[in-house]
Amino acid sequence: MMKTMSTGNCTLNVPAKNSYRMVVLGASRVGKSSIVSRFLNGRFEDQYTPTIEDFHRKVYNIRGDMYQLDILDTSGNHPFPAMRRLSILTGDVFILVFSLDNRESFDEVKRLQKQILEVKSCLKNKTKESADLPMVICGNKNDHSEIYRKVRSDEGENLVSSDENCAYFEVSAKKNTNVDEMFYVLFSMAKLPHEMSPALHRKISIQYGDTFQQKSFRMRRVKDMDAYGMISPFARRPSVNSDLKYIKSKVLREGQSREREKCTIQ
Repeated sequence: MMKTMSTGNCTLNVPAKNSYRMVVLGASRVGKSSIVSRFLNGRFEDQYTPTIEDFHRKVYNIRGDMYQLDILDTSGNHPFPAMRRLSILTGDVFILVFSLDNRESFDEVKRLQKQILEVKSCLKNKTKESADLPMVICGNKNDHSEIYRKVRSDEGENLVSSDENCAYFEVSAKKNTNVDEMFYVLFSMAKLPHEMSPALHRKISIQYGDTFQQKSFRMRRVKDMDAYGMISPFARRPSVNSDLKYIKSKVLREGQSREREKCTIQ
């Protein structure tokens, strides 16, 4: 099955098996959007703008194969719990962000980690999916002085110590410290091409969209490079109805006859 994606005036076909969703969760004002901005364009914005829910899409040509990564930057206030639960159900990889100078944001990450495991476990029971759940717990703002630290490093490490598919990083979105390394480890745990990490592919403009998915795509002035990434500027978040159909199809795909416990969105 192929997913057809429109980018500007061109259409890209990405195999469904190469399409993934990364969900970024955490309390307000911890730097979720700043980490996403670093990932997408390498920039940091000093001005804080509250996030309702931002959706981004990046497509890759890696050694001639097309990949799509949808990024859901969620609200820290989670005014709609059902929407957050739906985001978890449709997510493939997760980044949970807290601020090292804010104890309450760390407690929120612990709650989120528990909720993700519970929600995905419910879905797994219905679909017999793999138990692997790639997740990074990210302590942001490590550029601040130690006197402001409210969460010890060993506390973060303890959250991931029993799960080989969960890693802990202390980063600074402002200084761009450990951000690339964090994404590299996350994609490695998810068994995705490591070239999806920001530092390991060439970022290209939408002007190359018409030829981007060609197997032979290569920029002449860039030597020894076979991985390229392009942000889709007009990407829109799939509708709630589309997400619900996606979850339903995963459940029905198994064609199981016996009755199962409902995985409700509430």
